[in-house]
Amino acid sequence: MATNKKTNTVHDFKYYNKKFWKFFFYGMGAIVLFFLFASWGLFGSMPSFEDLENPDSNLATEIISADGVVIGKYFQTNRSQLKYSDLPKNLVDALVATEDERFYEHSGIDGRGTLRAIVSLGTNGGASTLTQQLAKQLFHGEGSKFLPFRIVQKAKEWIIAIRLERQYTKNEILAMYCNVYDFGNSAVGVSSAAQTYFSKTPKELTVDESAILVGMFKNSSLYNPIRNPEGVKNRRNVVLGQMEKSNMITNDQKEKLKKLPLNLHFKLESHREGTATYFREYLRDYMKKWAETNKKPDGSDYDIYKDGLKIYTTIDSRMQLHAEKAVTEHMANLQEQFFIESKTNKNAPFVGISEKETNRILRQAMKASNRWTVMEAMEKSEDEIIESFNKETKMTVFTWKGERDTLMTPMDSIRYYKHFLQSGLMAMEPQTGNIKAWVGGINYKYFQYDHVAQGARQVGSTFKPFVYATAIEQLNMSPCDSIIDSPFTIPVGRHHVTETWTPRNSNNTYLGMVTLKKALASSINTVSAKLIDKVGPEAVIKLTHKLGVKTEIPAQPS
Repeated sequence: MATNKKTNTVHDFKYYNKKFWKFFFYGMGAIVLFFLFASWGLFGSMPSFEDLENPDSNLATEIISADGVVIGKYFQTNRSQLKYSDLPKNLVDALVATEDERFYEHSGIDGRGTLRAIVSLGTNGGASTLTQQLAKQLFHGEGSKFLPFRIVQKAKEWIIAIRLERQYTKNEILAMYCNVYDFGNSAVGVSSAAQTYFSKTPKELTVDESAILVGMFKNSSLYNPIRNPEGVKNRRNVVLGQMEKSNMITNDQKEKLKKLPLNLHFKLESHREGTATYFREYLRDYMKKWAETNKKPDGSDYDIYKDGLKIYTTIDSRMQLHAEKAVTEHMANLQEQFFIESKTNKNAPFVGISEKETNRILRQAMKASNRWTVMEAMEKSEDEIIESFNKETKMTVFTWKGERDTLMTPMDSIRYYKHFLQSGLMAMEPQTGNIKAWVGGINYKYFQYDHVAQGARQVGSTFKPFVYATAIEQLNMSPCDSIIDSPFTIPVGRHHVTETWTPRNSNNTYLGMVTLKKALASSINTVSAKLIDKVGPEAVIKLTHKLGVKTEIPAQPS
C-alpha cells in the first residue's frame, strides 16, 4: 500500500523579500498608472490649461460712485473679485493657521497631513490643503459619498491642486480661495461676506470679525451667524486658538477677543434695498441696452449679472445718502400730518372725487396687481378674482417706522398704499450735467414707480432757458442784449393760440429795459413771451429735442 507524505516547503528570507518588493513595485506602478489615467481624463474630464488660467467665477457687476464707493451690484451669484492686496493680514493669518498651517511649505499636497489622515482613518481631521479645497470649489464641487467615486475625485483634486500651484503664486491661490467660497445669505467670497455680515470692506475687518469668517469656511451652513450665533462664537474661538498656537496673536489678545460678542451688522444685499435703488434700476435698463450694441473682444455678448463689470457713475455716495435722508425725514413728517387729516375723510385718501371715480381708480389698481395677474393665469373668473380682494390675509406692509406684519384685505391694502405721498429728487451739477444724487421715490421695495425717470410734471419756468437758447441761436442775440419788460399780448390765431394770451409777471411789476441775463435770472414772464413770439414755438421745440428732451411738446407759446 502506497503512503502519501505531506511535504512542508520552508522558504528562506530571500523568497519573502522578493515577494515584498514585487508587491511593492506592482502596487506603486498601479498607483502611478491610476494618477496618470486620472490626469489624462480617463476617469472624467480634467480642466485644461485655459480653464486653470480663466476659471469660471461668475462675478457680480459693481456700480461704483464718483467717490469710489460700491453703491450696488447686479448679480445671480453675489461675488466680487479681490486681489491678495485687498485682504487684511489678520484674515490671511487666521485662514492659514486654521485651514492649512503648512500652506507655504507644500506644493499643493501636504504629505505629512495625508499620512496622518491615513493612519488615523480620518478621525483626527482631513488632510485637504487650501489648494485642494480651491480645486474642489472651482472644478468639481462637493465629493461623492460612494467610495470608489470619492477616490477618483480625490485623485483628480490632487492633480488639479498641483497644477494650480504651478500656475499661480501662493498669494494668488489665497485670494482665489477667498473669492469663491459661499458664505450663505447670497454672499459669495470674502468681499460680499464682509459687506453682508459686518457692513464693511475686507480691509476694515477686525481680528475677531476675520476669525468669524474663517470659522465659516468649515461649514457656512452650520456656522451661520444669523441661525447659529452660539455655534459661530465657539467656532470663532477655535480659530483664535489656532492663531495663538501659530504665534499670530498673543495669549492675552486671544482671551480678550474670545470675550467679545459677535458684533454683527447684518444687511442682506438685494436689488431692491440699499443705496440709490431707483438709480440702480434705471442704470440696469441702460446697461442692458448698452450690452446689445457693445460686444466683448471675442464678439460674444456681455452679461451684466456674470461678467464682473465695473460701472463708474457720477453719483456721489455722500450726496446720495444726504438726499435719501432728506426725502425720508421730510416725507415721513408730511405723511404723519396727512394721516391725521384723513381721519375725517370717509373716502380717504381721495379728495374731491365721486364714488364712481374712486371705484375706477381702485379697479385699475386691482388689475395692475400681481394677485390679479396670477389668478387670471389660473383661469379664475373675474368675479372670483374680485371676491379674493375682499378676504383678509396676512401680509407685510410698509410704514415709515419699518415693515409691519398685519392682517387686512388686499382691497384695504390698496387704499392703504394710496395714502402715501410720493416724491422725487434729482441733483445735477450745472457745469457738467453730471447727476450727483437720484431719489426716485420713498421706498423702492414697495413703490417701484420712479418719479425722477418716469414722473411727468409741469415744467413751469424751468423751460425758459430753452426759449432763451433758441433766441440766442436764431436771432444772434447775446446775454448782454437788452429787451423791454412791459405788458405783452399774443392775439388769437398767432402761433396756434385759440384765446388771447397776455402773460403777467409774478409780482405784477415791469422793469423796463433789461438784459437777457437779468430777465432770465429774474424769470420775467413777459420777456420769455416776447422771445418765443419772435422765434416761434416750433423752433424752440426743435432745439429742445436736439438737446435731448424726448417728451412730446405742444407747439404753443404758453
